[in-house]
Amino acid sequence: QVQLVESGGTLVQPGGSLRLSCAASEVTLDYYAVAWFRQAPGKGREGIACITSRDDSTYYSENMEGRFTISRDAAKNTVYLQMNSLSPEDTAVYYCAADGPLSDSCPSGPYETWGQGTQVIVSS
Repeated sequence: QVQLVESGGTLVQPGGSLRLSCAASEVTLDYYAVAWFRQAPGKGREGIACITSRDDSTYYSENMEGRFTISRDAAKNTVYLQMNSLSPEDTAVYYCAADGPLSDSCPSGPYETWGQGTQVIVSS
């Protein structure tokens, strides 16, 4: 069974950068569609970006492209989310999700497996 573990969340100052990691066990994540979502306090879940299982094409939600970059390192069986120019509005729990193998869930979903989330706090 696929298990996803996010890491990299921490307290960061406004304007700073952070890279989140989504690592998988038991499966080769390279064959899976993987997405990043976030949920801010008191708000619903928001999609950020996804990467396809077939050719590593990437998709971004509106207003996410430019500051956020999703990428995959097959050798490390990990998908990353690079976040730049962070603001307090980016404070949230960030989740990765996966579906596969050879799923077409990116960009429209759904995703079968979710991680437990990693907390990002942007504050001075």
